[in-house]
Amino acid sequence: MREIVFDTETTGLNALGGDRLIEIGCVEILNQIPTGRTFHAYINPQRPVDPDAVRVHGLDDAFLADKPCFDKIVDAFLDFVGDSPLVAHNADFDRGFINMELGLCGRSAVPVHRFVDTLQLARRRHPNASNSLDALCARFGIDNSSRTKHGALLDAEILAEVYIELLGGRQAAFALGTIEESAAAVAAAAPIAPRARPLPPRITAADLAAHAAYVEALGPKSLWLKYRSAAASKVA
Repeated sequence: MREIVFDTETTGLNALGGDRLIEIGCVEILNQIPTGRTFHAYINPQRPVDPDAVRVHGLDDAFLADKPCFDKIVDAFLDFVGDSPLVAHNADFDRGFINMELGLCGRSAVPVHRFVDTLQLARRRHPNASNSLDALCARFGIDNSSRTKHGALLDAEILAEVYIELLGGRQAAFALGTIEESAAAVAAAAPIAPRARPLPPRITAADLAAHAAYVEALGPKSLWLKYRSAAASKVA
């Protein structure tokens, strides 16, 4: 299944009070494995960025002045996400800004059912613990040392790892060693010695006769009869 893990940065906290998007970062995962495909855009909000927000993400008015407005990147964004589920940490916040910007462009809002909230997943799994993105990274052993400030694409990449852990961990990676590593592991394993004397069969002659009678009673179209005929042909 294809899913899009994403994050946003904004001018402030109030999507309905005039604040705007200034950054979107998206990471594609397929069957809980990142594909390497991403979408990232900085956006000119056409309004000042709140100083408190700048201290969080470091994106100020001067940096955003020459960036495209949301209506210039909306098609590329929608093409990338398609109809896939959208995964975010505290998804209500990000959904509010995404749908506000889509509305300003005359586009349809993304319905609530398409959003997956990793904060809610984490709270159900760890109800009495901190479930911030940094806390989850520490809990799952995910390296977030490059996260000195919030950044939409970096946070989306980190969140993708957290999301996979919340779904049950990285079992898919257990068999992803190189061919050389696998060969070395096989070579290092102790060989299994054959039995000095084979075990006697546990099926008696009476069992075989009872089974044969049962198969005959199933009729000429029985799959067992076809299987028995094919086995007999191989022996012959």
